Amino acid sequence: MSEISRDEVKHLATLARLALTDAELDEFAGQIDGIIDNVSAVRSVDADGVVPMSHPHSIETTMRPDVVGHMLTPDQALDQAPAQAQQRFKVPRILNEGNE
Repeated sequence: MSEISRDEVKHLATLARLALTDAELDEFAGQIDGIIDNVSAVRSVDADGVVPMSHPHSIETTMRPDVVGHMLTPDQALDQAPAQAQQRFKVPRILNEGNE
């Protein structure tokens, strides 16, 4: 067991700006110990020969070449816009803050 101290939990709570009671400090110390123990158990697994994966399914994705293609001009992109300003789409304000 990793035995994280109550003072370490209190320090972490202070860094996170959390106000914890004494009971919560004790409870979270035990929970964090459990998390650390579980991570340590996973680290001890023999993973030699296991290929790292970024996705749980073995899928092959094809990537297209990253080449510059035909792009719309600002005028072409905005020609069907109901409203525009300064070469941008103009939309109704949804928050009561900032400028139009």
